[in-house]
Amino acid sequence: MMRKLPGRLGLFAGTALWVGLTGWALFGAPGRGLHGQSPPFDTAEGSSAPLSSTSFLERFRTGRSVRVYGAIAPAEEPVTLEQALRRVGADAWHAAGQRGRGLKIAVLDSGFKGYRSALGKALPARIKARSFRFDGNLEARDSQHGILCGEVLHVLAPEAELFFANWEPDRPEQFVEAVRWARREGARIISCSIIMPTWSDGEGKGPTHQKLTEVLGPGDRAGDVLLFASAGNTALRHWGGAYLPLRDGWHNWGRGRKENALRPLGSERLSVELSAPGGTAYEVVVRDVTDQRDVGSSTSSSASPISTAVVRFDPKAGHDYTAKVRRAGKAAAGAPGAFHLTVLGGKLQVATREGSVPFPGDGPEVFAVGATDSKGRRLSYSSCGPVAGRTKPDLVATVPFPSTWRPGQPFAGTSAASPQAAALAALVWSRHPGWTARQVRAALTGAARPTVGKPSEVGRGVVRLP
Repeated sequence: MMRKLPGRLGLFAGTALWVGLTGWALFGAPGRGLHGQSPPFDTAEGSSAPLSSTSFLERFRTGRSVRVYGAIAPAEEPVTLEQALRRVGADAWHAAGQRGRGLKIAVLDSGFKGYRSALGKALPARIKARSFRFDGNLEARDSQHGILCGEVLHVLAPEAELFFANWEPDRPEQFVEAVRWARREGARIISCSIIMPTWSDGEGKGPTHQKLTEVLGPGDRAGDVLLFASAGNTALRHWGGAYLPLRDGWHNWGRGRKENALRPLGSERLSVELSAPGGTAYEVVVRDVTDQRDVGSSTSSSASPISTAVVRFDPKAGHDYTAKVRRAGKAAAGAPGAFHLTVLGGKLQVATREGSVPFPGDGPEVFAVGATDSKGRRLSYSSCGPVAGRTKPDLVATVPFPSTWRPGQPFAGTSAASPQAAALAALVWSRHPGWTARQVRAALTGAARPTVGKPSEVGRGVVRLP
């Protein structure tokens, strides 16, 4: 029988509370992720069913879903490769001989284990690869997430060249160097379906964004690069807004509650990550409610350009956890600020989908791509904007995407959305090799098919070729 959470973890009226179908982006065989490493990179899916009464706890802790490779997703009719080509208009372009010839696309990811076995099949016969990890091992993680991203690109732009690169999860400078390498190698397009929430302030700013902008270029010069990124599957795993202290200093999640319940999505390591603009220090505390003890705490530095704090822990089966946030140090008495809290490998009881697009997709220099179902409806897990007043995501793409490399396990989540948009950009650029990155971006956004939802949920619409 399910144990009841303490009353202080009850429902909070007047806030954005959502539960239902849940899951996370998988980097390897189903059921395995990066959560045993530090830190987990990506998260995934849920539904937009609103919280109701006593059914909340059971649904919040157990969620009902159908597993597809890349995420936990609502069941949909299987999609063939022919249908996938037709829905974005690539079938007609292929028939006309437009297949991405002359374009180079780099895939920045963490999961390329066994990629050689896919060469000449799901991937091009030849791929140039480089690892920016300390050990130089492109296949260090037991994950095929990057291979699946590469397969989407190869299906839609079969004559484009592909490049693979990875990096250490806690090293943003390696990520930027991978982007720099891709540009030196002649890549005009980069696809990244990995998220790193604490590499920005949650508002699309920070040192890594600044360096990324410099490497990509302004978009109107020869050699400038387009970076497509997954919008993230964190709409149900994110809280963002103004810091509202209770009398004891802890943030008020609603109705005087200072604790926000966490639900681990399995036994993998869970990461609770706070990001905020610099100048304010925050403390994050995670508590094991079952054992009545704190399992971890982290305090950010007010002197850093961005304020970040991360608590990672290995959850115990059947245990309940909560997160608390408060300002720390001298900033505790200052003017109210704002922060973002994102959970990788788990869910938040109190969540806000607004502003949930994480790094790198939150940056204005990056083309963020969300996920919709076959009817053009935003999938509930797909992260939303706006971000610092800007529309995010920029576009959405339909998922899941079929995989011939792993039959019966279609690729889902926003991880499968980003490479679709990147591949279509390659087709456009191949047809118009003299265009700038800015022109290609404008053509892609202009051709998007309007769909249901606000711009902060679906951007300009569903990606499609002009």
